[in-house]
Amino acid sequence: MIIAIHFFCIFTSYNQDDSFNSTFQMNRLRFVLSFLYFGTALASLAQKSHSHELFNSQIFTPLNSFTNGVEGPAVDKTGNLFAVNYNHQGSIGQVTPDGKAEVFIELPDGSIGNGIRFDSHGNMLIADYTRHNVLRVDMKTRLVTVFAHESSMTQPNDIAIDSNDRVYASDPDFKADKGRIWKAETNGKVTLLDSMQGPANGIEISPDEKTLYVNAVPKVWAYELLPSGNIGKKHLLIEFPEYGMDGMRCDIRGNLYIARFGKGTVVKVSPDGKVIQEIILHGKRPTNLAFGGKDGRTVYVTIQDHGNIESFHADFPGREWKMVNK
Repeated sequence: MIIAIHFFCIFTSYNQDDSFNSTFQMNRLRFVLSFLYFGTALASLAQKSHSHELFNSQIFTPLNSFTNGVEGPAVDKTGNLFAVNYNHQGSIGQVTPDGKAEVFIELPDGSIGNGIRFDSHGNMLIADYTRHNVLRVDMKTRLVTVFAHESSMTQPNDIAIDSNDRVYASDPDFKADKGRIWKAETNGKVTLLDSMQGPANGIEISPDEKTLYVNAVPKVWAYELLPSGNIGKKHLLIEFPEYGMDGMRCDIRGNLYIARFGKGTVVKVSPDGKVIQEIILHGKRPTNLAFGGKDGRTVYVTIQDHGNIESFHADFPGREWKMVNK
């Protein structure tokens, strides 16, 4: 653009008394205008390309459009994004691919949502941490029912789901600094899988469904996930000595994306526990994330301190996005 303006100045510096005839003057003007247009188009294209480069986080919904309890996120087959506590506590917000948000449903009185997932039938599943439930929402009728209930849970926090629609829930006890992991069968029967040191928080399943990942600050654990939905041996995947952790999601290559609460990043970790890269966010307190977009490579991140959602583009689609869009 600067070069175009420079050329314009040179070409227009001649006086009308120069030996150039009027036809040349007109052609010269056309050339300059074309150059200016071309430069503007290049600048616009560069700006558009920059906004869609990989791992460059952008503001997706306005600041404070959600409460500081913003969590959840999950994307349905049509590409709509859902997150909890839009505008006020106890709501579920729906955000279209272009960022327009509204209240989708109100949860039953006294219920507040946390993690969200979708089952193979398109039903929305929500961790209801105040009433010790996993709720199920019929997306056509918007009817909310209790899918699973366990009164001995401290608070179902985040949830994961396998291809057989079994639900796995993390259950942190922040005051006691400990946690548990639960499994809910398709009939709603709840089973305790493990008790652990540290408040269990983010939970996710590997693409081959052989590993269940659960984090409890400062460690991320990898459990052997058996065909029955039970767990076997576990090993330490990675440990972060500083800052917190929250929600996690896998891409189709098995890389684990972890929200680093307090650090303001999402860290990408390989299946063998190596940090691949860290994506810098605008907010400092990311709570959870989900893959969506037309190709499953848009990552939506809920941000507590800004009460909104950010998004960036990843190099591979998400595991759950691929599963939902079969």
